[in-house]
Amino acid sequence: MNILKCPVCGQELRYNEQVFRCENRHSYDVAKEGYVNLLAGRKSGDSIGDNKEMALSRRGFLNKGWYEPLAKAVTETLDRYSDDGDSVLDICCGEGYYTEYAAKRLSREFYGFDLSKNMVRLAGKRKCGATFFVANIAAIPIRDSAIKAAFHLFAPFHAAEFRRIIADDGVILTAIPGRDHLLGLKEILYDKPYLNDEKGPEADGLQIVEIIRVRDEITLDTHQDIDALFQMTPYYYHTPSEGMDRLARCESLTTPIEFVIIVYKKKP
Repeated sequence: MNILKCPVCGQELRYNEQVFRCENRHSYDVAKEGYVNLLAGRKSGDSIGDNKEMALSRRGFLNKGWYEPLAKAVTETLDRYSDDGDSVLDICCGEGYYTEYAAKRLSREFYGFDLSKNMVRLAGKRKCGATFFVANIAAIPIRDSAIKAAFHLFAPFHAAEFRRIIADDGVILTAIPGRDHLLGLKEILYDKPYLNDEKGPEADGLQIVEIIRVRDEITLDTHQDIDALFQMTPYYYHTPSEGMDRLARCESLTTPIEFVIIVYKKKP
């Protein structure tokens, strides 16, 4: 099933010979890395979001499996709420780790998008059978009610768009940090480390059908992995210099990882 729509006129996009086209002759070439830019206005996403170095760092960290407990839980949940052949969307997919993890284990039609072209370029290179595209979360180029299951991990929440794109019997999974998530990292960065409040996003028009808690512990013993984890967090942008100095001297890091997966469906 073709679920994509033209970001300019809203007509259905059809794929043929490495190009997506609509009946109004708007066309979007598939890049050599295997993704398509469907950002309204066709402006480049190169300067949006993580830069190329940070994108590569994130890919390296996730590929080592440090967050595999989350990927496993998301995949198992998608399996329970969708069937073979259904359309599944990774919202704000980043460099594609979670999409690839699920695509290797489930027979679904996978799609993923992000605003950052640097991230989507890496996702496309995974060659996992998913369709990756650059797009804005506030104007997702997907037809109404076309998605059976979507997942959305640590990214802005846009309830109106999410409600529009999921099927009447569909679901959307979101993940937020659990109470103790990365507490070991915060104990190094801050004099008074704080616990996460586990407050879910505003989700007008959606209702919770299930809450799943995922918890594990990881030990990072290279500066490369510690730095990559730090760059993936919001702490990277507002940590005192003293805390950054302590982290720079850190030879290893042990920390709990904890995630809360919230499953929503449309309200009647």
